[in-house]
Amino acid sequence: MDFKQQSDILKKVLGLKKEPLAISFTNEIVSSGKYEKTSICRALKLSAEGECFIIDEDVSTCPGGSRYCGFSGEITGEKKRRLQQFLTKGEKLTHSLVSFERMQKLSITPPTGMADRMVMCPLEKSEIRPDMVLFLCNGEQACRIIALDTYWDGLNPKEQLIGALCHTAISYTIMSGNTNISMGDWTARNHQQFEPDIIFVSVPYERLDNLIAAIPECSAGSAAVNMPDEFQVD
Repeated sequence: MDFKQQSDILKKVLGLKKEPLAISFTNEIVSSGKYEKTSICRALKLSAEGECFIIDEDVSTCPGGSRYCGFSGEITGEKKRRLQQFLTKGEKLTHSLVSFERMQKLSITPPTGMADRMVMCPLEKSEIRPDMVLFLCNGEQACRIIALDTYWDGLNPKEQLIGALCHTAISYTIMSGNTNISMGDWTARNHQQFEPDIIFVSVPYERLDNLIAAIPECSAGSAAVNMPDEFQVD
């Protein structure tokens, strides 16, 4: 099954309004995609509407996005002090130096230096095997994706809910190999004007075949529910 077939099945079964996104980290040269100054959260939104982006350290405009997606290293000294000041007194997304440090140190390590570039595009347009698939969906669709993803093994995903959108929606799944569900961060949602009902669900690509295989077997896919009389509720 090719990437377009996978995308078509997922969009049809789940009723997705946004394109499932293929996200790949690579050192290869990819021919198609916009290579222009952009923030990763902006590219994420536009890719879900059909566009393709090639992002590296030279075109990523957000310092946070560059760090969380591995294009720059951990900041120290005066740069860190400015970031602390911005998050606690500017963005006001965390209360103190302590909560800032917890948020940084208790999350997974970013993929620093892992690849020269990241490619983000609709799954149906992907030129190379994705590392993960990202869904921008509503609550019901997120519920169904998680049910399909866990249908075969019954393993509860180890989720990372808080942090920057680029961390919870991309780098956490890339580095952990875990499916993740996130609401993103308020600054990214507000700045990029994501719809209020959008939830971000990240699935490692190596799990996608089993997720799709679960569709005809699972009631969260297309399987009919067989309800015995004793379980009927008036």
